[in-house]
Amino acid sequence: MTEELSTKFNPAEVEAGRYEKWLEQGVFAPSGDKKAKPYSIVIPPPNVTGKLHLGHAWDTTLQDIIIRQKRMQGFDTLWLPGMDHAGIATQAKVEARLAEEGISRYDLGREKFLEKVWEWKDEYAETIHQQWGKMGISVDYNRERFTLDEGLSAAVRKVFVELYKKGWIYRGEFIINWDPKAMTALSDIEVIHKDVEGAFYHITYPLADGSGALEVATTRPETFFGDTAVAVNPADERYAKYIGQSVVLPIINKEIPIVGDEHADMEKGTGVVKITPAHDPNDFLVGQRHNLPQVNVMNADGTMNELTGEFNGMDRFEAREAIIKKLDELGNLVKVEKMMHSVGHSERTGVMVEPRLSTQWFVKMEELAKNAIANQKTEDAVEFYPPRFNDTFLQWMENVHDWVISRQLWWGHQIPAWYNEAGEMYVGEEAPEGEGWVQDEDVLDTWFSSALWPFSTMGWPDEKAEDFQRYFPTTTLVTGYDIIFF
Repeated sequence: MTEELSTKFNPAEVEAGRYEKWLEQGVFAPSGDKKAKPYSIVIPPPNVTGKLHLGHAWDTTLQDIIIRQKRMQGFDTLWLPGMDHAGIATQAKVEARLAEEGISRYDLGREKFLEKVWEWKDEYAETIHQQWGKMGISVDYNRERFTLDEGLSAAVRKVFVELYKKGWIYRGEFIINWDPKAMTALSDIEVIHKDVEGAFYHITYPLADGSGALEVATTRPETFFGDTAVAVNPADERYAKYIGQSVVLPIINKEIPIVGDEHADMEKGTGVVKITPAHDPNDFLVGQRHNLPQVNVMNADGTMNELTGEFNGMDRFEAREAIIKKLDELGNLVKVEKMMHSVGHSERTGVMVEPRLSTQWFVKMEELAKNAIANQKTEDAVEFYPPRFNDTFLQWMENVHDWVISRQLWWGHQIPAWYNEAGEMYVGEEAPEGEGWVQDEDVLDTWFSSALWPFSTMGWPDEKAEDFQRYFPTTTLVTGYDIIFF
């Protein structure tokens, strides 16, 4: 009995079982021919936050075209697949699912919550595998990796400890981007700036000697209770005479100094700036220059704390309106000027980011950036296509700031640092011996492990690993240009 030939092309009919046969025959594995030149690509690991989108399909197809061409040309090819745990992004997805059930991660506790996240990971990893199969990508699944695999975790711990010993990783208190919904620190690249309607609130701060008042213009009156000075530009003839005197904070009648600092822009607002070192990165630097105290007036969830008196417990935006109303009642509100301005928002939760004084872990970027810039002048330079992105890379490296790498999350690589009741800290690849040591609860920014992906997937830190010896450094990376500054 013969089967009737379809008059129309049926992709499902033609493709059925074909990909499975390719995998069974191992046709995508490296040839193992030591005489052939190696050619390797590691797939930029998609996040296990959900399904692959059209961008993934485009990016992956380009890699497939390249690796198939090189395979046909006789290269010993390796295309290594894998997925990224995507710390804050995946945790946010799981928390949103739990919220639909009326549950929070705190209700479950860390261990049970992580079980839920692993279930999510398994669910969406299976979906991604199915999508890869539909595209017929020619990866070597026997070498598939996940950024939380133990081998990769060992690489993360080793790099952290080595950089810490060099002094390139440190723990310190600085102003960072804070997500009040996720209650975690964010790096600059996790912050999206949007133009929103705001206002300049003009407020009078009476001079302590009763001779008058200075008018301050601010967009953030909710941080008013954290003011520890007002600043004027020493070159500003209107206000230079007040430097060294004091003003009184309305509502709480707290006396704070008037300092001279070039941070005060004579052309912006009134030329008098409130200085809140715990709630603004520029004010933090002014505070360091003038040895000002740092007063945090906000809780981690974006509500006001006990230092704000009657406004304690209010949401920051609710407090903004209440404080302005109070200042108006006291006669200290001069005017409100509506304006549009750019404000940072969390890429993951969408809420307005809060500059916050916080103790975090950081990577010193200066030496790392110098090495990367110098490398571009050697024969080992990374070649960018199109070449114009080399300039983008260099510009980023020349202006990079220290990278905050700690996240107040549960899903991710837990920081390899331990503390005891005596206030001692131990940093190591393994837990210290003896009792009384508690590991740092924070996890590392997802990109700390993703940055190691090209060699941690090859068996490093074992530099004698066969794949590391053979296929590292990788030959080609196909990805969106934003990877340059991620």
